[in-house]
Amino acid sequence: AFSLRNPSQPDDDVCYIVRGKPETLNSCNFKNTSKTFLVIHGWTVSGLFESWVEKLVAALYNREKDANVIVVDWLDTAQNHYVVAAQNTKMVGQETGLFIDWLEETARFPLEKLHLIGYSLGAHVAGFAGNHATNKVGRITGLDPAGPDFEGVHAHGRLSPDDAHFVDVLHTFTRGSLGLSIGIKQPVGHVDIYPNGGSFQPGCNMRGALEKIASYGILALNNAIRCEHERSVHLFIDSLLNEEEASRAYSCGSNDMFDRGMCLQCRKNRCNTVGYDVSKVRKARSIKMFTKTRGSMPFRVFHYQLKINFLGKINQLAMEPALTVSLYGTNGEAEDLKLNIQEKITPNKTHSFLVVTEKDTGDLLMLKFKLEESTSSLLTLLSSWWYGDSANSGIQVHKIRVRVGETQKKIVLCLKDPQTGSSTQDVAFVKCKEPWRSLSKR
Repeated sequence: AFSLRNPSQPDDDVCYIVRGKPETLNSCNFKNTSKTFLVIHGWTVSGLFESWVEKLVAALYNREKDANVIVVDWLDTAQNHYVVAAQNTKMVGQETGLFIDWLEETARFPLEKLHLIGYSLGAHVAGFAGNHATNKVGRITGLDPAGPDFEGVHAHGRLSPDDAHFVDVLHTFTRGSLGLSIGIKQPVGHVDIYPNGGSFQPGCNMRGALEKIASYGILALNNAIRCEHERSVHLFIDSLLNEEEASRAYSCGSNDMFDRGMCLQCRKNRCNTVGYDVSKVRKARSIKMFTKTRGSMPFRVFHYQLKINFLGKINQLAMEPALTVSLYGTNGEAEDLKLNIQEKITPNKTHSFLVVTEKDTGDLLMLKFKLEESTSSLLTLLSSWWYGDSANSGIQVHKIRVRVGETQKKIVLCLKDPQTGSSTQDVAFVKCKEPWRSLSKR
């Protein structure tokens, strides 16, 4: 069933458009020149619409006042064992494709204005609908498309880039540690975005979820993993409501590289906006993109790459210190951010780190490092690193190069006071006089 929702009652099915009955287009006040959204839900245990549906409907009307927002109701077919519901997606997709053809023909509706938004199994329904429609639809957004029974299958058996002129996908629960990945891991669109690596979403209690799955099996999935799986929907809603605070994602070869801050480039379409306002970049292969987020709306964070060249004797042992960093800028500060050390720190090598802040600190003026829970012996050793205490033949840091993802600004920071005594825990770096120079070609 296809329910045209009303902006004043986003949670109510008050009017159904019925294929083959053109009078329902008029009675439901379908506007044939307006943007039209088809919202497609996923697997259901309860047989009822989940609360995100009305939130998404309201957010779409909030952004596009004159739109038609149609909710595709396949609850009866989706309320089955997962495997059966997954098999039913093809049939529901074909029915939706016929509805799209009828809409185009009867209402003379231009399909470039049609945007299908599918969550979980609904993303594959959207793919089958786009594939089955005679002419191509404008856009499909897949919100954490379901993984089981779709991962690794041929493009015709799942959502894929050829199902619409533009297909964008958010992956939020693709971890395989449960023996299966709830969301699909492989890229299935033109642009595939993996917030927080596509697995652990901040603010979701995964430990509790895993315990529930261990106790109750597959039936516990609906509640246990909703937070991570459904985060894809809320990221999209966020992009509709908080246009001025849109998250930015960055093209990267792997999440590991992204976690080292190696991918905060925007040249040649290497960065994009998360959600509704994504730039429609189409290439022969899927573009995999990554971003970090907060645990609640608005989800945007600010990304910084720190490039630090540790100088010292070659035979110096590689170290794994625990470090925090504080950023001080024209708009405020972000203090005690943990530096995620992905590899042992080695002398005479440039190490790259990713740091994220929840607030915009503005133009960076100063950066401070702090040692975390260090013993006095480690403190002495680390102090000798920063300051190059010749008695200890330590490792020196002269400069820190910073790239800010959101502004694309590049800054070089120098040691504020090279003469500082080595007993302090804080090491301050301030803006150098000389411009950024790339240390190495990547």
